[in-house]
Amino acid sequence: MLHSSSLEASSNPDLRQILEELYRSRNLQPYRSGQTIRMLPDEILVVCRGVVQLGTLYDSGDEALLGLACPSMPFGLPLSFIRPYQASALTDVDLLRLTLSEVEQSPELAQSIFRHLTRRLQQTEAVLAMVGYRRVEDRLRHLLLLLKEEVGQPASTGTRLSIRLTHQQLANAIGTTRVTVTRLLSQLQEEGWLVVDHNRHIILPAHAKAA
Repeated sequence: MLHSSSLEASSNPDLRQILEELYRSRNLQPYRSGQTIRMLPDEILVVCRGVVQLGTLYDSGDEALLGLACPSMPFGLPLSFIRPYQASALTDVDLLRLTLSEVEQSPELAQSIFRHLTRRLQQTEAVLAMVGYRRVEDRLRHLLLLLKEEVGQPASTGTRLSIRLTHQQLANAIGTTRVTVTRLLSQLQEEGWLVVDHNRHIILPAHAKAA
């Protein structure tokens, strides 16, 4: 059942209310961290809890990170021209599946989804701008600052990233190698630009800015 506790803090409580009122008897679909999420050509999925990683594959077989779908954000095959278009649970997630016809028949739901889709568009543009930096270190800094905005949580020493991306995932996102990311993370940690806590979550201090 879809209850208030099923939806994490959202920047737009209207969407939570609309989903609860329209789909009170609809079961959410849970996915464990690391699971591939099945997508259908006529469905839009809404993240109710957790974070979903969106990506694609190059002809070389390398993966590319396209973005992150956070609570209340929609994603799905109808929302992208990228093929292959892949989604996997970066954390444990709960998803609500909606058909295109359901969205089209509810102006309130369509409007709320559009607002959160705008957030996804802004995030995608930030990722594209990040790729334009020539220095790999600059790209990594900007990626971590973007993650701070999307999944950051207040901590005593700064802002803690609530998800853990592997060094390979970070490398895919900024177009470099895992070895380079590992070296740069160690360098940024030595400089005090970031801290890694005992649970291996990255914490960005208040003074962490783009170079």
